[in-house]
Amino acid sequence: MSDIIWIFSQIDLRSIVDILLVALIFYGILFMMRGTRAIQLIRGIVFLILAVVVASNLLSLTAFNWLLRNTLPALLVAVPVIFQPELRRALERLGRGGGLINRASPERVMMKVTRCVSQAARTLAERRHGALMVLERETGLQEYVETGVEMNAELSTELLLTIFQPNTVLHDGAVIIREDRVLAAACILPLSESMRVERGLGLRHRAAVGITEQSDALAIVVSEETGVISLVRHGRMIRHLDDARLRKVLQAFYGLQPTEKPRWFSRQGRGER
Repeated sequence: MSDIIWIFSQIDLRSIVDILLVALIFYGILFMMRGTRAIQLIRGIVFLILAVVVASNLLSLTAFNWLLRNTLPALLVAVPVIFQPELRRALERLGRGGGLINRASPERVMMKVTRCVSQAARTLAERRHGALMVLERETGLQEYVETGVEMNAELSTELLLTIFQPNTVLHDGAVIIREDRVLAAACILPLSESMRVERGLGLRHRAAVGITEQSDALAIVVSEETGVISLVRHGRMIRHLDDARLRKVLQAFYGLQPTEKPRWFSRQGRGER
């Protein structure tokens, strides 16, 4: 107890400013890396380091402690190499400015997203225009964003309808949405090889299942042959949605309002793209 009191007695205004600056730097780095898989990797590294340090100190493992001390310099060199793409994107965001400022409350943003996506899906279904829209969540999808045409445009129903207009350059592929921004269009997604997916389903449906198997994203598919609207989450598909039902299910997944638990449909149509 006396040691703790002594530590606090040594803290002055300069020490507080010093601590706040270090905390701000770490916060800025983590904030700019959001939207990438680096966040999950950092969490795993931090957890592993803490577990190893605690175990080695409690068990007094001399040889293991020596190994940790001698491998630390190599780890410090390896981290920038591993996170080179994420660090480059973070510095670019910082250079553009405004990267650390939230523009609106998360609830308002997601209400806008669910409204625009559901309205666009309804119109696309009526026109029989095929579409694939992916909503990024905790798992970053930046590597798939870079396979398409980067846009970084404000989300709107009109923008989505324009992108998926047939015979245009950007309509063939996926749109990736982060918060209320359309990051990119014509993105290439991994195709699912799961046996649960009917053979008759086209590339859009398989890509929707594939991206949700590898991340926690939500994917909305509109079939260009039947106009059926589908929602995919964790590799499982809800079929035959209208715009109102789609909006309610999306709001339920984002915790915006209580609703009945969605029923996952196992039957899937054939011959749809």
